[in-house]
Amino acid sequence: MKLLRVLNGEILDTPPVWLMRQAGRYLPEYLATRAQAGDFISLCLNPALAAEVTLQPIRRYGFDAAILFSDILILPMALGQGLRFAEGEGPLMPPLEAVSALKPEGAAKIYAPVMETVARLRADLPRETALIGFAGAPATVACYMMDGKGGKYPRTLALAYDNPAFVRDTVNLLVEATIGYLQAQVDAGADCVMLFESHGGIFPPAQFRAYVIAPTRRIVDALKTANPGLRIIGFPRLCGLMLAEYVRDTGVDAVGLDTVTDPAAAIAACPPGTVFQGNLDPLVLKAGGQALDDAATGLLRAFAGERHIFNLGHGITPDVPPAHVAQLMNVISRASKTL
Repeated sequence: MKLLRVLNGEILDTPPVWLMRQAGRYLPEYLATRAQAGDFISLCLNPALAAEVTLQPIRRYGFDAAILFSDILILPMALGQGLRFAEGEGPLMPPLEAVSALKPEGAAKIYAPVMETVARLRADLPRETALIGFAGAPATVACYMMDGKGGKYPRTLALAYDNPAFVRDTVNLLVEATIGYLQAQVDAGADCVMLFESHGGIFPPAQFRAYVIAPTRRIVDALKTANPGLRIIGFPRLCGLMLAEYVRDTGVDAVGLDTVTDPAAAIAACPPGTVFQGNLDPLVLKAGGQALDDAATGLLRAFAGERHIFNLGHGITPDVPPAHVAQLMNVISRASKTL
């Protein structure tokens, strides 16, 4: 598997390719399957349909990895916090008021369908296609849980000062729940796992260390102790100058770079041998044409000689034409032979 080869330290002439949200609303076959499921949560918890939408972009584009189709908020839902998805608003949850309201002992039964999806995928995917399991990192999941929705998380940021014990206890519970959730995915057949720290960048440095770096380190250490050789990708979106410290102190095997991170700066800042994932702008994928050709080629050139997994700096947007993804795959194949 090309993805695992790079995660294990190889430098390849043509990097492995997968794209965040590669299974999703830009594909007509996904929209048809979601309509069959009825709603988003039902789709995530239907193993047959969730496996189908995970496989759709693999069939269409031949990516080097498939990422489990699910959502980072399935775990807090399994812990007992309500969850619904409102059209045009995204996920909505009743803001968490007490850690005691969460019921970790019953979570595995609720998220069991996700593990069935993983098992189905590992059986159905081509052997050369890596299967990525994932979870939201504790700080990011806590933001949703405390504010009850996406956004700028004003309640979470206030609680970090007004009631840090509440934030700390929530994050600690999520660390243990996330270890169990990801271990279950590995047991079901995931080849590697990814932690999405989509909103850790809202915290100032001291809190970033407390709520992002330290909890991630605990998850990484626990999973690697139980699974020697397991590779873990971290995605600390918008972490800015904390990037190198995140890589060094969490112990992740690869770091996903967001759209606004300059590759040369990341390479210079991070420890030698870092595996980088990313970081094409999803907007240029939407634009297509010469702009996409130039951006993809430039990114390949920027990471030439590095351990690199080609990806986006954030997820595919619903308005991306599927033909542009095919164009991207062709550009990578052509350009890698000439760099």
